[in-house]
Amino acid sequence: MVYDLIIIGGGPAGMTAGIYAARQKLKILLISKDFGGQMAKKAVAIENYPGFEEISGLDLIKRFEKHLRKQTIDIERDEVGKMKKIDNSFFIWTSNKNKFESKTVIIASGSDPRPLEVPGEKEFIGKGVSYCAVCDGPLFSGKEVAVIGGGNSGFETAQFLNSIAKKIYILEYGSEVKADSKNQEIVKKGGKTEIITNVLLKEIKGDTFVNSIVYQDRKTKEDKILSVEGIFVEIGSQPATSFIKDLVDFNEEDEIKIDPETCQTKTPGLFAAGDVTAGRFKQIVIAAGQGSKAALSVFDYLKNTK
Repeated sequence: MVYDLIIIGGGPAGMTAGIYAARQKLKILLISKDFGGQMAKKAVAIENYPGFEEISGLDLIKRFEKHLRKQTIDIERDEVGKMKKIDNSFFIWTSNKNKFESKTVIIASGSDPRPLEVPGEKEFIGKGVSYCAVCDGPLFSGKEVAVIGGGNSGFETAQFLNSIAKKIYILEYGSEVKADSKNQEIVKKGGKTEIITNVLLKEIKGDTFVNSIVYQDRKTKEDKILSVEGIFVEIGSQPATSFIKDLVDFNEEDEIKIDPETCQTKTPGLFAAGDVTAGRFKQIVIAAGQGSKAALSVFDYLKNTK
């Protein structure tokens, strides 16, 4: 079978693209290991998605997925390992060794958590080091934990952990945190969080599980040890683009460059949407908007290339 469109990714961009493309009666396959993307792992309470004064990330995902599944669309729960364009067709190979062919592709693979790259991090993944508070937070009930990163994601993670953990430390590399004032106010009212700035993380230590962080105070140059049993990494993300290196152009952040009017990459028939694309702002509503734009652009592309 040759599809009109294959969508790679099941986050807000990919699901929205699927909904819009299905309305154009295209033959579609969506490939994703799971649904939700970063929205599932990072968005605890969403207060800025139009139509919802407040909704959890998981609840919003369920609404996206329910809407998607009402469409005529094939869904493959898998990961893309390799993609090539041969003549006028795209060929995709997945981790489960399946092969698919399509006339067009939308890359909506999103991003993966950016690692700390410090000694002890890899050794203690799943043993105190976590990249998803929603997934792992309940395991740290009554414990002292650290959140690495003082942006909005870090503060939202601290909000989520406030009803779970005994004590929360937010560690920020800079001299000031970057979270917006509302998130800072909420965390302050929680009463359990201590903010430490000018932190240069040096090592994560433990026995079977994490028991401490070693860091340097960037002002005093003094090394310090902070006793914690859990570490939540919130220092941003990196685009998930390992399968697509030769068909697109990237910016300095390894994000895919696209035509902002159509979401098309440098390769005809290949489009991209959401957090995987070059852009300053990473928001659910922006990802969804790009997903719809990419799907409509695919329809125009197919109509004009018949």
